Amino acid sequence: MSGELSPIDKAKFVAAKRAAEFVEHGMRVGLGTGSTAAWLVRCLGEMVREEGLRFKGVPTSTRTADLAREMGIEVISLDEARWLDVTIDGADEFNRSLNLIKGGGGALLQEKIVATASDRMVVIADAAKEVETLGAFPLPIELIPFGWQTTQALVEEMLVSMDVMGRNASLRMNGDAPYITDEGNYILDLHLQRIGNPRQLALVLNQMPGVVENGLFIDICDTVVIGHGDGRVLVRDINEGTEEEERLDFVESDNLFADLD
Repeated sequence: MSGELSPIDKAKFVAAKRAAEFVEHGMRVGLGTGSTAAWLVRCLGEMVREEGLRFKGVPTSTRTADLAREMGIEVISLDEARWLDVTIDGADEFNRSLNLIKGGGGALLQEKIVATASDRMVVIADAAKEVETLGAFPLPIELIPFGWQTTQALVEEMLVSMDVMGRNASLRMNGDAPYITDEGNYILDLHLQRIGNPRQLALVLNQMPGVVENGLFIDICDTVVIGHGDGRVLVRDINEGTEEEERLDFVESDNLFADLD
């Protein structure tokens, strides 16, 4: 039940619940991946069941697709949708300019494709995800498996000329084997500590052979919904230059909080 949630989960829940209000009847909606995005899918599923909301969801991973179907949300592919009204997703870090690091959940490629095919991207996050400078969270980059060690060496060599503090890179693992993305690729996590010029780094990374995509989302996010453990929610819109705070009440719901891990 909601009363059993930790403060961080309460923050994620209120951010997701507030962001669900951006979804209107008949929309085509990108559904993100990760723990905060899972709260969003549950909130939207409750709106489908209790309020009769109808919309088409485009998931950014097989995990999200499975959860959305379980919640009663109609799931379609991006090719079927062609273009989206809004994408709502989490973030591992965001700064004041609403530039992001994403990919902690391993779905950065699909997440970036879906987000850039949307009229609007809304990020939901707890307050701890806001940073002054990106880079404390390891930056994921997706690699093709062929020659990945060579690609890693080239990336580490390239980082010498970048405005970063750390230059170590590690292959993401799933037990004793490399983590495999939905597209069959590997993920390399870059431990940079601080990224002085995220825009430059994103451009250079994507020019390297073997790198499919990077987890820097630059000039993609329009709005961030920041949740706090006491129920406060801050909605910051970078296009409008607005920032509004409100408070959401916790209401226990057997449907919403059932079967949580």
